[in-house]
Amino acid sequence: MAHIEFAEGLPGIRGPLAFSPATTKPLAELVEVLLHGPHTLTAAEREMIATYVSSQNDCYYCQSCHGSTAAQHLGGSAADDALIDQVKQNYEAAPVSEKMKALLAIAGKVQKGGKHVTTDDVERARRHDATDLEIHDTVLIAAAFCLFNRYVDGLATWQPHDPEMYREIGKQTASLGYTRRDWKKPPVTTVNK
Repeated sequence: MAHIEFAEGLPGIRGPLAFSPATTKPLAELVEVLLHGPHTLTAAEREMIATYVSSQNDCYYCQSCHGSTAAQHLGGSAADDALIDQVKQNYEAAPVSEKMKALLAIAGKVQKGGKHVTTDDVERARRHDATDLEIHDTVLIAAAFCLFNRYVDGLATWQPHDPEMYREIGKQTASLGYTRRDWKKPPVTTVNK
């Protein structure tokens, strides 16, 4: 049960966003820019960073939503879902680019604390052609998802274990992004349509 009362049927961050409309707009705009807007990193890669950080923070809702969104950006197949699981478990062994592995290493260091990122971490990313903007945005995505994960978990939001719901959220997010959604509506799945 959540620590404060949220509208019924709104899992994860949806409950707090509906509860506090004044903070919803800037938070949604930030995540839209970071994960869905134009960038040299693909939307799938940026969602993978959010997923990895959320998994390290043990935020079930966020790692499931963003993992599903990353998989949808990759094509939405079972193999794409498996890749996201590999990234969460051991990105160094996952079949992603060396640049992505270096950026995930930076994101993992940020998740532990910003001062854990070293010059060697940044140089590794640069050796694999990461730009300064990509490094900057990796750090910002990781830091932002520490905030989002703590927002969701700190209020003890409802986080159902329904793979179909997360699959549908991933489809909606990959299609609509973060600012063109009604956060006050429960996610619609094929089960409850």
